[in-house]
Amino acid sequence: MREPTRRVPVPCAGPRRISGRVPPVSTGQRYRLRSPASGREIVIEAEPGEVYRDRDTGEQLEVVGKVLPLAPSESRLPWAVENLRFCPWCRQLAQRDLNDCPTCGRRMGPYEAPAGSG
Repeated sequence: MREPTRRVPVPCAGPRRISGRVPPVSTGQRYRLRSPASGREIVIEAEPGEVYRDRDTGEQLEVVGKVLPLAPSESRLPWAVENLRFCPWCRQLAQRDLNDCPTCGRRMGPYEAPAGSG
């Protein structure tokens, strides 16, 4: 019986470069914040312990909830009906801006808007 060939990693000759074509995955969690007096809402990547204020009224914004998908995620789209599509392989929901299904990991075809949508 033959022994399996062992591969030895070869150190890189040049400096390592990061491709500028692939955007990094966002690690910050996005939150929905609301101004209590006006009811206006914003979605931002908030940091724990920071106080956020409404730029017009100056009052402190309150956290309403976390925005799905939870960080870290490859998608920047909120988990909402208008931003979702079904994976053709596993029939689970995935964001429109993803190429690979987050559930089964298989490549999804290009997004096609339903007929009649503007």
